[in-house]
Amino acid sequence: MAQPDTQTLTEEEQSKDRFFQRIAAIGGEMIEEHGKEFATGAFVLAARWISEGRMGAPAKPVKRKS
Repeated sequence: MAQPDTQTLTEEEQSKDRFFQRIAAIGGEMIEEHGKEFATGAFVLAARWISEGRMGAPAKPVKRKS
């Protein structure tokens, strides 16, 4: 008997799928406005920052001269 084309996803898998859909949409927007090279570079840089634990870190305040 053939398996159905649809598969029941867990809540975690559904959540991850929604993130992948958002990433794809953002990537499409970046490609449309700035090209594939920009989009690729932005995602590579984001992956590097994630692996280094730099994503989500609070920005350092800018020191201004008095």
